Amino acid sequence: MDFNLTEEHIMIRDAARDFAQNELLPGVIERDEKQQFPAEQVKKMGELGFLGMMVDPKYGGSGLDTVSYVLAMEEISKIDASASVVMSVNNSLVCWGLETFGTEEQKQKYLVPLAKGEIIGAFCLSEPEAGSDATSQRTTAIDKGDHYLINGTKNWITNGGTASIYLVVAQTHVEKGHHGINVFIVEKGMDGFVVGNKENKLGIRGSDTHSLMFTDVKVPKENRIGEDGFGFSFAMKTLAGGRIGIASQALGIASGAYELALQYSKERKAFGKEISRHQAIAFKLADMATEIEAARFLCLKAAWDKDQHKNYDLSGAMAKLYAAETAMKVTVEAVQIHGGYGFVKEYHVERLMRDAKITQIYEGTSEIQKIVISRSILRD
Repeated sequence: MDFNLTEEHIMIRDAARDFAQNELLPGVIERDEKQQFPAEQVKKMGELGFLGMMVDPKYGGSGLDTVSYVLAMEEISKIDASASVVMSVNNSLVCWGLETFGTEEQKQKYLVPLAKGEIIGAFCLSEPEAGSDATSQRTTAIDKGDHYLINGTKNWITNGGTASIYLVVAQTHVEKGHHGINVFIVEKGMDGFVVGNKENKLGIRGSDTHSLMFTDVKVPKENRIGEDGFGFSFAMKTLAGGRIGIASQALGIASGAYELALQYSKERKAFGKEISRHQAIAFKLADMATEIEAARFLCLKAAWDKDQHKNYDLSGAMAKLYAAETAMKVTVEAVQIHGGYGFVKEYHVERLMRDAKITQIYEGTSEIQKIVISRSILRD
């Protein structure tokens, strides 16, 4: 086993860290308060190659491995989780799905501009009554010969208002259950496609989260991804990789909060000495550091499994579960270490605590990850 990063990995990590500090940190509190999408910053992320990191260069991507992606996601997420979730969705859910399962025509038309960061994409699976139970799709896509007519509603869609391309999961053959589900490439501006109001959220408030409504949206047959009935398998395979992205986001949120708490503990004095020299605080920091390191290795193991073309369902679920739980615990402790200052926005940790919560929920709740893990370990 080799636990050393390559020179390329270190370069990518440092580039992401510099971008986060120089481009994302200024204005991050104001964007959170105003629920402002980081449009300018996301555009720069695209120009630097962060929105198509793992896509083959022939399709406009950076051609990097999943380990590089995890390292960059951690650094971006330390500063602005609203920006990193854009990066995660575009890389893990949209670009990966199109490159892996799309036709050459779909790749040339949609993947190339997505990988270059010229446009961003959205992944549309969740519905009012289909969150963790993704099989209960109420959105329908009726086969009309040379096209489909899509009707229904999607909820909690990241990049919902700013995306140009939407991968929409819908039921075509109700009688076949999840074997009758398909996924379609829907373009913004298609007749009958309406973007609802932006959600007012607890955390990742700069992220662009909307409901989407489809009324007789006419989608060409060539915009279906894969064979008829492949949609549910597409969604599950795509989400397996997406968990690595969100695990890395959770890791970044945790490590960002820890770094702030560590720095503060060395500056703040109580009872005649720095609070870091009080055992109560020192032990908190020890627990935080240990749990973050464990989460980091789980994320890197899942990324390595993916890069080695091994099955990463189990390692990805473990990484997502543990990193999300760690993010929540560490950010709460970071606020505690800051005391009253932790409750004030200018110290950043209260925002990180609010951002951490969603990592336990989206792209598969912590409870769903336990289902995936338990099924895997009990399979024999």
